[in-house]
Parts: sequence; structure tokens; C-alpha cells
Amino acid sequence: MCSNYIPASKKSLKEHFQVTPPDNDFKAETYPGYLSPVIRLDPDDPQRTECVPACFGMVPAWADLKLAKHTYNARSETVASKPTFRNAYKKRQLAIIPAEAFYEPNYETGRAVRWKIAHASGEPLGIAGIWEFRSKGPDGQPLISFSMLTINADDHTLLQRFHKPGDEKRMVVILHPDEYYSWLNAPVEQLPSFLTQFPAEELIAHPDPKPSAKRSANASRALSAGSLF
Repeated sequence: MCSNYIPASKKSLKEHFQVTPPDNDFKAETYPGYLSPVIRLDPDDPQRTECVPACFGMVPAWADLKLAKHTYNARSETVASKPTFRNAYKKRQLAIIPAEAFYEPNYETGRAVRWKIAHASGEPLGIAGIWEFRSKGPDGQPLISFSMLTINADDHTLLQRFHKPGDEKRMVVILHPDEYYSWLNAPVEQLPSFLTQFPAEELIAHPDPKPSAKRSANASRALSAGSLF
């Protein structure tokens, strides 16, 4: 599962995803509760694709805003039934989360080491997700929030290497570029056909540890400052 990633650059949004980037300046790394760009169909004009700032971690209108800290990933097996996600899924509020790379913990050394995972070609990744809307966010303004969809990765030759020993292996759903438009427009009954493993040979991964203990303390303060909640 993914709780930390690098959002796609404005250049990638323009050239790879062919959308107009939001005016917002986003953090270099996205964590739950942060604003980050997402791509969706314009609710007012479904023929048009738009890129908007949204909160990483779904917070439906009925939920406490701090729920975003726990709802950044949605299991594909239960997304249609879980109260937090089912409204967005059934209404086909589908999203593409544009990312340059994402991070996962690797325990092969006996301790958690952060690894960076990216496309082998250097292209950005389009991660399948769902989005939700609420009329009042933390600043009293409307808020869009989103979750990444995940699938089992027990037999994925790369992504099975991550997370704690004994835990089920999970991975985000990565779309091929020729699937972007189809995903955003897919009827509900066709959505499961997109929820498949991305080929391991098209990904690269390497250790990318967090800063040292002293710098980590400063980083933690910066993360708190970057969060919406």
C-alpha cells in the first residue's frame, strides 16, 4: 500500500497527462492529509478532463476531516461496500493520481528501509483512484479528497518484497497511458477489469532512506506544517 509519493511535476501533467496543472504549489512529497493534483472528468462537462488539487485520504461529508490519515488507500475487494468509499465508487467518481514515484517499506535487512518505486522508462505513473466531494473543508471551503485503489501483490515479483513479513502484500493499481481515458469513463461493471497488476519489468526500485535522525525531526515538523489537518 502507498502512504507517501512524489506528485507529478507540472511539466509531466502538461506533456504526459495532457492536462492543465492547478495553480497550487504542492509539497515535494505527498502524505495523507496533503493536497496533491488529481485528474478526473469535469463534473459539469464529462467530456472534459481536468486536474484539480485534492486531499490525499478520502473524507466523505459525514466523516471527521482527520479520517484522511487512514483512508488514503482503498482495497479493490471491498471498495464497493465500505461506507467511506462505496458512494464514490458506485457513482463512478474515478480519478488518476499522477505520480513521479511512490515509496514502500522493505524489511529484507531486518528493519524498515524506505524504497522508491518508479517507471523503468522514467515516465510518470498514473495510479487509479476514486474521489469524493464535501462542501466544507478545514478552511471552510469545498474540498475534494481521494484514495488510491490497491490489489493483492503476493505473487508480484517486485511489490511482494515490501511491507512487514507475514503481512499481505498489496500494491497500488497503475494504469497504462492508453487506459487513462477508458478508466475515467468506464461503467461500474467494467471497473474490475482495470484492477490488475502492473508488470514488474516496467518498474524499477531502489533504497531511498529518509534523512538522518536529526534531520528527521525537522522533517516531521515540516510534515505537520504541510498537512491540512
